[in-house]
Amino acid sequence: MKYFLMYIKQTLRFVLKPLSFAPAIIMMCLIFMFSDQDADTSSKLSYKVGVKVYTYANETFDKGWTQQRIEQLSRKTQYYVRKTAHFTEYFLLAVSVTFPLYVFGLRGPWLVVVAGAFCIGFACLDEYHQSFVDGRMSSKKDVFIDSCGAMVGVILTRIVCWTGRMTIFRPLSNHKD
Repeated sequence: MKYFLMYIKQTLRFVLKPLSFAPAIIMMCLIFMFSDQDADTSSKLSYKVGVKVYTYANETFDKGWTQQRIEQLSRKTQYYVRKTAHFTEYFLLAVSVTFPLYVFGLRGPWLVVVAGAFCIGFACLDEYHQSFVDGRMSSKKDVFIDSCGAMVGVILTRIVCWTGRMTIFRPLSNHKD
């Protein structure tokens, strides 16, 4: 029975470990879909996000803003919404790439280099792809913002994994099956 359970555990690890990359693949598809939007669609989406954020802030902090003021604020800050979206998308991509690499045993500076290079490379390819979309153009500034988001995600994930390994999961890492 003990060997059977060990066999089941090893089989599950073999099957489930590769699935740990599924969130990264999903995130890459989402980024590609956002970049594939034409300029008008992308602009409308940023505007809608801004309106929702300002509406929520208005209700939460009881600002007393009119709908017209909320729309004006959304138009005024649309650039910052877009750049925050870039940073956030690549932060999430980096986390979803770094964690599985860590699970597969990539550690230390190589984890930062491999995950960071992958995310930055994807940012470059995504901006190149965006240059073919109507009304859109590629931007070195966006690649820089994407890269910053990716590196923050990689470094934070590395810190969280290392901390967990040294504290919460330490007894498990010392146990040999």
